[in-house]
Amino acid sequence: MPEESLITETMRQAIGVESEPVFYDVEQWHIKRFAEAIGDPNPLYQDEAAARKTRYGGIIAPPTFFRALFPKEPPGDVNKGITLKRVLDGGSDWEYFHPIRPGDRIAATSQFASFDVKQGRRGSMLFIGVAIIYRNQFNEVVATQRQNRILY
Repeated sequence: MPEESLITETMRQAIGVESEPVFYDVEQWHIKRFAEAIGDPNPLYQDEAAARKTRYGGIIAPPTFFRALFPKEPPGDVNKGITLKRVLDGGSDWEYFHPIRPGDRIAATSQFASFDVKQGRRGSMLFIGVAIIYRNQFNEVVATQRQNRILY
């Protein structure tokens, strides 16, 4: 399949279109249970008295807590007509701006950020960049994730 035909007009139009938000109300026990589940004994995540003595002034969620906050898939039927059936996780890049605290309301959205085609040993590969944005109740971006999906 010619490279240029892998990236459709539908894909190009889908770039930057944000999904509807999914809202998550963060409670202290969620943070504590998450920290216990990942085996992280850091008092910032579990001990209010100890956490108050830190620069954060109270309990915060571990950075990996964002992995439990799923957005909807980005809008746009970009898979239509794609014959590539194998999918690889091309990794993620994260940026953190503000900690999540008990009482926060986090909105998770996603959008297609890029489409690119490269040639591999098995033929054409479609690289799909997806941006996930996490905002708090003040509409501040608290973190972003850039996922890379590879179809071949």
